[in-house]
Amino acid sequence: MSKLGTLGARLHRGEIGYDFIKNRKIWYGLSILITITAIVGLAVRGLNMGIEFQGGAVFNTPKNTTASVSQAEEYAETASGHDAIVQKLGDGSLRIQVAGIDTDAANKIKNTLADDLKIDSEQINAELVGPSWGDQIADKAWQGLGIFLVLVVIYLAIAFEWRMALAAFVALIHDITITVGIYALVGFEVTPGTVIGLLTILGYSLYDTVVVFDSLKEQTKDLTKQTRWTYSDVANRSINSTLVRSINTTVVALLPVAGLLFIGGGVLGAGMLNDISLSLFVGLAAGAYSSIFIATPLVADLKEREPQMKALKKRVLAKRAKGETEVRDDDEVYTDEPEDAAPAVVGPRHQPASRSRGRGRPSGKRR
Repeated sequence: MSKLGTLGARLHRGEIGYDFIKNRKIWYGLSILITITAIVGLAVRGLNMGIEFQGGAVFNTPKNTTASVSQAEEYAETASGHDAIVQKLGDGSLRIQVAGIDTDAANKIKNTLADDLKIDSEQINAELVGPSWGDQIADKAWQGLGIFLVLVVIYLAIAFEWRMALAAFVALIHDITITVGIYALVGFEVTPGTVIGLLTILGYSLYDTVVVFDSLKEQTKDLTKQTRWTYSDVANRSINSTLVRSINTTVVALLPVAGLLFIGGGVLGAGMLNDISLSLFVGLAAGAYSSIFIATPLVADLKEREPQMKALKKRVLAKRAKGETEVRDDDEVYTDEPEDAAPAVVGPRHQPASRSRGRGRPSGKRR
C-alpha cells in the first residue's frame, strides 16, 4: 500500500489525526480575512462584465487575417474609444469584442476596422448584443442560485438537521463570495460561462460537505450515553477519517481545470476558457477548504450549545481531569485510554489496558 493509502487508513481508524476543531478560531479568522479581501476587491474594482451583460458588438474578421491580436486590439480601441477583447480563432480569423456601444457606433467601428485591417467591410460580420438580454441572463442566474440554496437548506435539514443545513449554507456563501471576489481582483471577464462554472462548483462544494456530515451523523448516534468523547472530538474524527478522500477528489478535479486555466487560457491564449476555468479552479479549492475548516467546526460549535451536549462535555472533561487512574502494587499508573489518543467511533472499540498484573494481591500501594 502507498504511503498516502497507509496514512488514509490510519486516519480512518483514528490512530492519528489533526485537531481541526480545536484550532477552529484560526480557520474562522483566515476565512474572514479572505472574505473581507474579496468584498473590498468587489467594491473597489467591481466585476468586468462581458458584452452579454452590458451590451456591445462582436466583430468577426475573415479567415487568415494577417493582423496580430495586439494590432487588432489597438485598432478596435482607437476606433471605439472603449476597451476591446481580441481572440484569434483556429482558422486564423479574429473575434473582436467591444462593450457598451450602440448600432450607429458599431457601423462606424466596422468601417474603421476594415480600413485598418485592409479588408472589405462586407467581410466583417458584426453581431450586436443588447443589454436587456444580459439583464435577463443575470436575473435567471440569481433566481437559479436562490432556488438552489433554498433546496439545499431544506434537503440538509431533513436528511441531517438544521444546524448542518445552516453550516452548509454558510460554507456555500463563503465559496461564492471568494470566487466572485477573485474575479474582481484579477479582472477576468464575467460571461455566461462564468455563471455556469459558479453553479457547478456549488454542487461540488456541497458534495464534499455532505460526505463529512454523513460520517459525523453516523458516529454521533447515542453520543450522550457515553462519557469518553465530546461532540467536537467525534466531529474532528469525522474530518480526519474523510480527509484523504477529500484531498484526492479535489486534486483530481483541479488538475484538468488547471490545464484549462493555465495552459489553455494562459499559454495558448484561448481566452474563452478563462471564463469558466477560473470560477471552477477557485471554487473547487474554496469548496474543499470550507467543508473541512468551516462547515464541520461550525456544526460542532452549534451542537455544543445544546444543554445535552454541554452536560456531556462537562462529564467528559471531569472524567479526563480525574484521570481514571488506578495505582497498582508496582506503582504503575493505568488508564483506559492514552491522553492524546484520537477519538474513535462511539462505542467500545479499544479494550482497556490489561489488568491481570497483580491479580490476587490487594490493590493499592505496596506495603
